[in-house]
Amino acid sequence: MSSILIVLPKIEDARKIRDLLLRQGFDEVRVCSSGAKALSEISHLESGVVISGCRLADMNYTELLECLPNYFEMLLIGSRAVLSDRCEGVLALATPLRVSELADTLGMMLRQLERRKKKDRKKPKKRSEKEENYIRNAKFLLMERNCLTEEEAHRYLQKCSMDSGTNLVETAQMVLMLLYDSV
Repeated sequence: MSSILIVLPKIEDARKIRDLLLRQGFDEVRVCSSGAKALSEISHLESGVVISGCRLADMNYTELLECLPNYFEMLLIGSRAVLSDRCEGVLALATPLRVSELADTLGMMLRQLERRKKKDRKKPKKRSEKEENYIRNAKFLLMERNCLTEEEAHRYLQKCSMDSGTNLVETAQMVLMLLYDSV
């Protein structure tokens, strides 16, 4: 679940925004007044949006932005003059804030983060060199013994993998065991 962290130099302002967001239906909302405290809070969170002012008690928003982990986005709040000079790719809202704009922007950012996390989870994991060797050796044995091309051997392993409900590496290991036991 994604969180919202409000980092403003005046903790009272951060608390007011938190209260507004809680009334708008956002659940996981935290506040702090320094970049160091924000980074400490973020280390305990999985993902989220950091709402930040341009200048914090101990750092500039750009320093905080550089330290944000992969699944965190920043929403910058400030005057129009200050925001015109912001970093590329950082969403911003000018003060005075409208509650509806803030809620809509946060909702959009959180949905986008969830889609990105879901997409990244679907990506296949990188195989180790050892796992690649199992597949390579199984294909080589199938090519030698059954006069298959590399493509045919690979398709055979894929089909066996799908039929047995195991991953390709486990199937390659089974093929290697079966072929070596019959020698």
